[in-house]
Amino acid sequence: MKIIQNIKEMQQEIRYSKSLGKSIGFVPTMGALHEGHLSLVKEAQRENDIIVMSVFVNPLQFGPNEDFECYPRNVEKDAALAEDAGVHYLFYPDASEMYPKPLSVKMLVKERVNVLCGAKREGHFDGVVTVLTKLFHIIQPEKVYFGLKDAQQIAVIEGLVEDYFFPIEVVRVPTVREIDGLAKSSRNVYLSETERAEAPALYESLKRAKEKIENGRDDPEEVKNSIKDFLSLHITGAIDYIEIYSYPKLERVEKLQGEIIIALAVQFKEARLIDNIIINV
Repeated sequence: MKIIQNIKEMQQEIRYSKSLGKSIGFVPTMGALHEGHLSLVKEAQRENDIIVMSVFVNPLQFGPNEDFECYPRNVEKDAALAEDAGVHYLFYPDASEMYPKPLSVKMLVKERVNVLCGAKREGHFDGVVTVLTKLFHIIQPEKVYFGLKDAQQIAVIEGLVEDYFFPIEVVRVPTVREIDGLAKSSRNVYLSETERAEAPALYESLKRAKEKIENGRDDPEEVKNSIKDFLSLHITGAIDYIEIYSYPKLERVEKLQGEIIIALAVQFKEARLIDNIIINV
């Protein structure tokens, strides 16, 4: 595996690979790699000749009260995991490389952002699409891989790729879970022992909601209330939201039909956990 920090060098490597007829699969990350990220690499390996992973903690997607400075960074550990997973190129630029001067053009996401986590993170997805537009131009992949744990992010990225005619396929990869169902996350380490024991209830509530829908329930409010009732009995954390929307447009639905997302967020003492399931009704 080759570690590259310079944009021009990365572009040269991509041009060379493409001159050989190699296909490029891209896995963008902010580092602190775990099994969820590595599952994206595994999926990319099935479909591409060359795997590029980026590790870049993007300052544009952090709000004024968010943990940009505290976000975990360990390039040595990330590099070892990426190499073991079969990544060919690890693109690891710093902020001055990606943003050498103030932007003369600002990207603004208008749809799919004012709900779920985006409702409380104004400007977050503007930063996401800005950095991804840069990375897409640098890496020029045929396919890019994202985990469905961050389903709102995927919805926004699919809109970006469609609106701006990027010749890229966005590949949705299922959420990687612990044996007990808890979605893998770097934030899980902040759970207390009691909270960790409670946390699998999030996914269990979603599975129960799915069963209700499959058994004919089509009222969104009824399904959301059933999730709330279950969580109230099984967790001490505070429910941030429980929502049901169409997917990927993330619009409200009066009746459960078509592709929908059931999503929730719970705030424990030191960790905020999110989870979702996407189903076709």
